[in-house]
Amino acid sequence: MFEALLNAFRAPDIRRRILFVLGMLAIYRALAVVPVPAVDTAAVSDLIASQTFLQLLDLFSGGGLTSFSIVAMGVNPYINASIIMQLMTGVVPRLQALSREGEYGRTKINQYTRYLTVPLALLQAYGYLAILASQGIVDEFDILSLATISQMITLAAGTVLAMWIGELITERGIGNGISFIIFAGIVARVPQGVATYLSNPDIAGGVAFVVLAIVVVSAIVFIQEGQRRIPIQYASRVRGRRMYQGGQTFLPLRVNQAGVIPIIFAVSILLFPSQIASYFATPAGAEASSIVNQVADFIVAFLQPNGLPYMIGYFLLTVGFTYFYTAFTFKPDETADQLRKNGGFIPGIRPGAPTRDYLQKVVFRLSLAGALFLGVIAVSPIALSAIFPTGVVGSFALGGTALLIVVSVVVETMKQIEAQLMMRNYEGFIR
Repeated sequence: MFEALLNAFRAPDIRRRILFVLGMLAIYRALAVVPVPAVDTAAVSDLIASQTFLQLLDLFSGGGLTSFSIVAMGVNPYINASIIMQLMTGVVPRLQALSREGEYGRTKINQYTRYLTVPLALLQAYGYLAILASQGIVDEFDILSLATISQMITLAAGTVLAMWIGELITERGIGNGISFIIFAGIVARVPQGVATYLSNPDIAGGVAFVVLAIVVVSAIVFIQEGQRRIPIQYASRVRGRRMYQGGQTFLPLRVNQAGVIPIIFAVSILLFPSQIASYFATPAGAEASSIVNQVADFIVAFLQPNGLPYMIGYFLLTVGFTYFYTAFTFKPDETADQLRKNGGFIPGIRPGAPTRDYLQKVVFRLSLAGALFLGVIAVSPIALSAIFPTGVVGSFALGGTALLIVVSVVVETMKQIEAQLMMRNYEGFIR
């Protein structure tokens, strides 16, 4: 592995891509310490430390919420906009037509996603400020006041900037830029977490965490590398005056084709109701004054990240989004059509509709195995935190999600670097 990394740095274009990613992540981390004006960052940090819900939001903002920086919302509005656009693509005929137009269609859909991100970012910024105002952290909070408007615009601009950095990483670097931004925020919290644990060590919890981490890492790598190879046979064909001999190859179908995206989507959807409800929740030390406050308090308590309803919803959404994203990225009808046009066929399966149905059945079974496995790994830290409610294991509800994202991003990045190395006849990561 280390030899392959050295080979990657010896290739000028791969080295430029890796350094570009590191440079963009350094810029984002620098933005994460630039606070929004007129906000008591120390009080915000204390509030986040006392609420698991806000800790999850901080995790997916890349660590910018603790200091209430200009990128406090991270890429959450962009992720929500992406979910909405992908759902609308399945029901809006115009978007369906755009999705079939190749690169042009994807570009237009990405453009619509960016446009949708801006109002969602303004709405979420208003919600964040409402939460802080309910806790007495923000003195002046009025949608018509210049201070509130400037704070909302600052937070929305930070989200747009984070989105732009993520897209630059995807385009000019290696890997998925949005996942990298979340990955950088998680990794940046590791030294502080280690220092906190060493200040009050919990031996049993530490051993359980290490064992769980090893199991999760091994399982994620196993699932990410697992694939089923569908044999493809090409018949001899004549083009012009030349005859091409038939050959045999395979179509690799991964067990988990969606990667880390289902986890990010599932947590984003679970956080959304709690986030909306928290805007109307009863302030600390006060009593619920209306039915709206009571309903909001119930939703916030019901969807606590270490509770059973959250765990069940997390599992079901992870499984569901695995199927959803797999259906979005792999289309059996298009694959079967491409095979038929190129003279390829699966031995024992007729070209056309039978090939499409066969691929659809295989992908469904593979996705079921991958989705269930990913869902179990996602909720197992929460279940373990119920057994060890104190110490380092008490934060497993956050640590497990973070570990899933980190491992998935690292594995995906290693695979992309390996693909680049194989194109240059370098020895890859897998021997």
